Amino acid sequence: MLLPVFQDLIKPQWRAVLEELKLSGGLPVSELARRVDVSYMAAKQHCEELKKAGYLDRSRIPRTVVGRPEIFYSLSAKADALFPQAGADFTLELLEGLKALFGENAPDKLFFQHFQKLQEKWQALLSKAQSIGKKADKLASLRGKEGCLVRCVQDPEGGLRIEEFHNPLQRVFERYPRAVVMEQRMIEHLLGTRVTRREIPGGRNGQPQVVFEVAAAGNP
Repeated sequence: MLLPVFQDLIKPQWRAVLEELKLSGGLPVSELARRVDVSYMAAKQHCEELKKAGYLDRSRIPRTVVGRPEIFYSLSAKADALFPQAGADFTLELLEGLKALFGENAPDKLFFQHFQKLQEKWQALLSKAQSIGKKADKLASLRGKEGCLVRCVQDPEGGLRIEEFHNPLQRVFERYPRAVVMEQRMIEHLLGTRVTRREIPGGRNGQPQVVFEVAAAGNP
């Protein structure tokens, strides 16, 4: 989900390309064209325009069948500014200031309060959901409103999971990993079941993809 100001200013075709590349981590032109429902040449043109503006990187990958290497596009570091960041630099400065004033544990106490309040706020909104699947879907929607790019997926092979492609707090989490554990515990409490969190590297410039695997009711 792009920041609202960019949703208004960037033409819809560019927005579709940027969000699809954020979800996928990068795609060859042929697959990108299929996903955004435009021609190959249109997809390539949009990507080249975004590359010229500095928002995409271009490389080539071997084809799976005989032929010339295929053009591959992914988001550049500059593209991070298009997605919500929660004032990461300012937040990190404040947390460092808290440590200097109140001790090393001060940021953790603040994170605990944050997730506790968020849990109380969302608990009421999830209480009417009749199944874990519906709770997970609602939770993904709530996280989306907080600036995350997220979706809830349920299939026979992968089971129920919440896939997160962007989190405004990611840079904060990297500095304060205990906050990651607190967030995971909050999600477990809200869903009423065990949740396993794993990260998938996002490439040279992108955030990691975070997958919350949700255990079925009654599973250990």
